[in-house]
Amino acid sequence: MALDVRSVRAAYPALRDGYAYLDGAAGTQVPEAVIEAIAAAYRAGIGNVGGAFPASERSDAIVAGARQAVADLVGGDPRGVVLGPNMTTLTYRFAAALARAWRPGDEIVVSRLDHDANVRPWVQAAERAGATVRWAEVDLPSGELPAEQYDALLGERTRLVAVTAASNVLGTMPDVAAITKRAHEAGALTYVDGVHATPHTPVDVAALGADFYATSAYKWSGPHVGAAVAAPDLLETVRPDKLASSSDAVPARFETGTAAFADLAGVSAAVDHLAGLDAEATGDRRQRLLASMASVERHEQAGLARLLDGLAAQPHVRLLGGPRRRTATVYFTVQGYTPRYVAEHLAARRINVWNGHNYAWEVTAALGIRDHGGAVRAGLVHYNDRSDVDRLIAGVSELR
Repeated sequence: MALDVRSVRAAYPALRDGYAYLDGAAGTQVPEAVIEAIAAAYRAGIGNVGGAFPASERSDAIVAGARQAVADLVGGDPRGVVLGPNMTTLTYRFAAALARAWRPGDEIVVSRLDHDANVRPWVQAAERAGATVRWAEVDLPSGELPAEQYDALLGERTRLVAVTAASNVLGTMPDVAAITKRAHEAGALTYVDGVHATPHTPVDVAALGADFYATSAYKWSGPHVGAAVAAPDLLETVRPDKLASSSDAVPARFETGTAAFADLAGVSAAVDHLAGLDAEATGDRRQRLLASMASVERHEQAGLARLLDGLAAQPHVRLLGGPRRRTATVYFTVQGYTPRYVAEHLAARRINVWNGHNYAWEVTAALGIRDHGGAVRAGLVHYNDRSDVDRLIAGVSELR
């Protein structure tokens, strides 16, 4: 099975402006189907959930559909899909709720590879509870997160291990299953940040050993909606702060305020879009998602190999990290130029890339670049083609 990138690109109106959108690690463009689903929800009329009239019933159906779509995408249970504005907000919510059970002397383990959204909420919650924070270190210069180090980090007082499924700057995809296995053997819960991994590879939360798995739809061609996925029985044991008048049912008790119902319609449309990326994929939506995302990964990895070769051949370019398994994400500096200047140079050539630390607060500090402008980040997603890669290579070569 293969990805027809030409037909995929045709589904994205934004790509018609002639820019090479290599900024997908910060957020993807959306296909026409998602735009139409959001507009259609508004056109049909929507109300708040739980009402006795059709507009409210439509919102009820939209919410249920979004939960099922996210569950299909990552292999979870729709009854355990918590929806919210973004991953950071949801992670703060779960950190506050889980920390209620922590006591002085308890321990949590975070990693320096992670986006700060899977670090700071846990560190701050631990400080309030009097718990100890232990750190998993990144191997440099490879950018790997060795699973073996967790043997020395875990103990009988470990309550939670937070780890990323993929680094949003180096692309590193650590052996999450090996890490979570160790965590579970120590009796700890696991919270896996899947924001950067989900757009690039098939996901199975059970295989990863994720008690909680967080993802963001705007990283996989959807609107700005976040989700955290867990087993319903586990959610039943967690008590978040909530309004006295709001539902105490799982998963609704984790969702504060009124949802963005039209955007949730876009979430379902985005998952349907992903499931159809490989036109030869068959079966139910979950099966088609697994096949399509495997095709996405092959397509992106081919582009990544070309990009790495093209940048590595340029002596003025320094590539950061070289993990064994990675998403199609590159992080680099150009000798003699600040990362911001490089980004501006490329933008003038209609190439979108990011510069800075990109919220990878700990690993950029370990690399010694956080306080010096960070680096340049370029990332491939399923709608990027060879011409995007070649334009970036050519644009960087002009800075010799």
